Amino acid sequence: MELQQKFQRLKEILIEAGSGAVAFSGGVDSTFLLKVAHDVLGDKIVAVTARSSTYPEREYNEAKEYVKQFGVKHITIISEELEIEGFSKNPVNRCYFCKTELFSKVREEANKLNLKNVFDGSNFDDLGDFRPGMKAAKEQGVISPLKQAKLTKADIRELSKMLNIPTWNKPAFACLSSRFPYGNEITVEKLSMVEKAEQFLMDLGFRQLRVRHHDEIARIEVAPEDRSKFFDLELMDKVGKEFKSIGFKYVTLDIIGYRTGSMNEVLSEKEKTI
Repeated sequence: MELQQKFQRLKEILIEAGSGAVAFSGGVDSTFLLKVAHDVLGDKIVAVTARSSTYPEREYNEAKEYVKQFGVKHITIISEELEIEGFSKNPVNRCYFCKTELFSKVREEANKLNLKNVFDGSNFDDLGDFRPGMKAAKEQGVISPLKQAKLTKADIRELSKMLNIPTWNKPAFACLSSRFPYGNEITVEKLSMVEKAEQFLMDLGFRQLRVRHHDEIARIEVAPEDRSKFFDLELMDKVGKEFKSIGFKYVTLDIIGYRTGSMNEVLSEKEKTI
């Protein structure tokens, strides 16, 4: 009953907003938001997807398919984060620069179509993590309907399954910039290494994963239940050989496994206030 109340509240928030452009990545949250917003507001909703070197081709192709299924107008823009001053140095508040750029460009598209708002897919659980992008969203006047309706990640997956939205069980994804320790420079070449390495693991059947780029070292995070798959000499040899061909000198497995925001574990509470 509580879940249905949250869902109803989400629809009320969208109705009150009237119209908008959804910053759409094709992930679990923004796909759910786009589907519900379109169901409620029809052609008063458009999807805006930003392409950049931090956004894998795989994710973009999936985003296009989802929009096509929903029958939503889709706009693609270029938002190359590496061109933003200070971004490539990978500061602790890196996401602030990225989201400021993104939301300002989505706002431009919304204005062109006389749409009142910009929506993003932040959810209620995001309040518990270090998210510099939320500051940018607030400054840009972005509305976060899922967060306002107090919908958690689990809620969104459950409702997505009920609505037959294909992303209901899609692995969590974050932009490729999140694979680098803060302070380590981000380049197009390094981003390409990460994308190729992660795609290789996906092709092997791994779903929830990250390949963290520590200069010469690749640190592989897979779902905790998948760690035992690496107790296979043939698989280890195959992964090691491929990762070295991609450009890594050393290949490691994180024995704890995948968890959201592992790069934030080294931050002090003071740094999280930046």
